[in-house]
Amino acid sequence: MQKLVKSFFIVPALWTILWIASFSAVQAQDGFSQKVDAMVGANFTELTVQIDALATSGNARALPILEALSIGRLYYRKTDKKVVIAEKVKRKYRLLDPISGDVLAEGVSKRKLKKIRVNNKLRRALRATMGAMTLLSSDPETRLKAAQSVFKSGDAAALPTLEAAIVKETDPDIRTVLRQAHAVAILNSTRSDDDKRAAFAILEERGDRDALSVVTAAARTATGDLKLLADETVTTIEETLELWNAAQNIWYGLSLGSVLLLAAIGLAITFGVMGVINMAHGEMVMLGAYTTFMVQDVIRNHAPELFDASLAIALPLAFLVAGGVGVAIERGVIRFLYGRPLETLLATWGLSLVLQQTVRSIFGPTNREVGTPEFMSGAFQLGQLTITYNRLWILAFALVVMVALMLLLKYTPMGLQMRAVTQNRKMAGAMGIRTNWVDAATFGLGSGIAGIAGVALSQIDNVSPNLGQTYIIDSFMVVVFGGVGNLWGTLVGAMTLGIANKFLEPFAGAVLAKVFVLIFIILFIQKRPRGLFALKGRAVES
Repeated sequence: MQKLVKSFFIVPALWTILWIASFSAVQAQDGFSQKVDAMVGANFTELTVQIDALATSGNARALPILEALSIGRLYYRKTDKKVVIAEKVKRKYRLLDPISGDVLAEGVSKRKLKKIRVNNKLRRALRATMGAMTLLSSDPETRLKAAQSVFKSGDAAALPTLEAAIVKETDPDIRTVLRQAHAVAILNSTRSDDDKRAAFAILEERGDRDALSVVTAAARTATGDLKLLADETVTTIEETLELWNAAQNIWYGLSLGSVLLLAAIGLAITFGVMGVINMAHGEMVMLGAYTTFMVQDVIRNHAPELFDASLAIALPLAFLVAGGVGVAIERGVIRFLYGRPLETLLATWGLSLVLQQTVRSIFGPTNREVGTPEFMSGAFQLGQLTITYNRLWILAFALVVMVALMLLLKYTPMGLQMRAVTQNRKMAGAMGIRTNWVDAATFGLGSGIAGIAGVALSQIDNVSPNLGQTYIIDSFMVVVFGGVGNLWGTLVGAMTLGIANKFLEPFAGAVLAKVFVLIFIILFIQKRPRGLFALKGRAVES
């Protein structure tokens, strides 16, 4: 009996609570719907009020509605003034309910719709509002993007939300960006001078171009001691950026130097051992790049899951293809022209034209696409330095090739024979070394290294029949400047010329920078005809 009495009172009470809750939800939904519908026919000033009302409503659908408004996808139907989100499908529109997200209609003509328009001022306000709304998101990536958005907008109205987000934030990187956004917002607010001094210190610590533009704008409106502090902060950030610019130029120079090293290292061996000016060396680089294209083409069509390993597969194949062509050129043409440098130069130049035309006939004259594996894609920030993964991998690869080649020359019988022929060809022949086969092996090795250089260059340059011509002159400059046949000289020469080019380019332009470098090398050779590191040996010194 007692249980029955309890049930008699409890069940109606539960039903009452549920009814009140559902009624409140319906009322809240109706209130939110009224705020959305109030945008119909509103002028820009009234629309600003409605945007703030939606942003502070706490409804999860407010953000998608504001996003649709900012990108011009919020409309209303002319017939019943119903606000909708319109998605263009071919020449018609699909209409979505902004409250529920459900599809309302398909294939609607634009004549039946009217866009809710915004101006540039409202777009800026929308970006700031949406950024502030997502500052407290559960997704770290969303919070980071929101903080960056508020930093760019500098909206002082976001200060309360920013301060709440800073307190709740657990990720140190996101908290740093939030503090920087907070500093920008303070400089655009009426906060005290002490708060603005602290904001200047935070932006000085950031020290990038975005911080510089913010502080420069604040310095224009500041007065008294605050203006002096702002000017000092501008000067400090500019000095910091100059140092980072120098570091960035050094990185670009090392990156260019690694490319020149790969292109020139094979030429250094060939030129040093055989004394042959090989004008077809650039075409060996081109053959390596086209080998990479062929490998990736086969992988795309037959085994796409192996794409990330395409460069590892292409490296030995490029070495064999370019090396094989190099041996064929040495055995078929160059061995008949030793001691006749002018004829050798003309013959190899003619061979370069033949190879270019052959590739052009097979693959066509247009550039060929060579994809970048996932591990070489993208970039990362090191302070204010932007370092791309593909350039970093090429630098590491160039150094590995350099070390491997030095080990081969120093610790293998082939390397010993090559060094002997380089230092004194007649004496090496008298000791039983087959100098003609050493020449063939050397030419094949140099050409093979040029082929694997083509694999690397395919990641940063256009793969076309003219690829090799881009690097042949620079390769000769590196070899002559560093010292003919000397690998250390090739390394130092490539890095020096790469860095010099990148420091000259901002002042003189790319073409004049190369001209200045060429003039420098000509003058340098007048003083040191054998380059930075001259080879030692009886034949070389005679």
